[in-house]
Amino acid sequence: MLKIAVLVSGGGTNLQALLDAKARGEIPHGEFVHVIASRPDAYALTRAANAGISGEVISRKSFATLEEYDAAILQALRACGAQIVVLAGFLSILGPTVIEAYRDRIINIHPALIPSFCGKGYYGLHVHEAALARGVKVTGATVHLVNEIPDGGPILSQKAVLVEEGDTPETLQRRVMEQAEWILLPQAVSDFCAGRLSVHGAWVSRK
Repeated sequence: MLKIAVLVSGGGTNLQALLDAKARGEIPHGEFVHVIASRPDAYALTRAANAGISGEVISRKSFATLEEYDAAILQALRACGAQIVVLAGFLSILGPTVIEAYRDRIINIHPALIPSFCGKGYYGLHVHEAALARGVKVTGATVHLVNEIPDGGPILSQKAVLVEEGDTPETLQRRVMEQAEWILLPQAVSDFCAGRLSVHGAWVSRK
């Protein structure tokens, strides 16, 4: 049973998808032990509390440097015994200290089909605004491992979602969540905890 820490910034819908999957018995080899929020008003903390999971706030603004922020995150992860870190709508950038300490053990969900609409500046509604501005007919979500390049780590899984006529960034965001993110992320976490994923450079295979 691997201990999982989840990092969040907002409402925590992806966190809820993980907790629901766990409650249904779909993540049998993982245990959610702690939630770290980058903002004190993140509703994800309420979701964690409702599930009996400890939570805390570690805000980037509270630290003078990224190194100090990284150290605080790493201390919290080690204190809860986290073996896997899941970024579920976490909008702060992790520095090299955390990434190296959890190399190939940090999982992120991105609301687009990487390499499209990803990297610096592409987060939240900005991703869907860009997709609609480009006029793409298909978008989706990607679960990937985190490295030093924003959205540049090995891809674990992807799922396509159709863009519909008349979509707004908000309606497209909701559909991508419902049809891709809330399905992909629990599946990837379950596979990772069960040892079904193997990383070979940029390629991830299933055992």
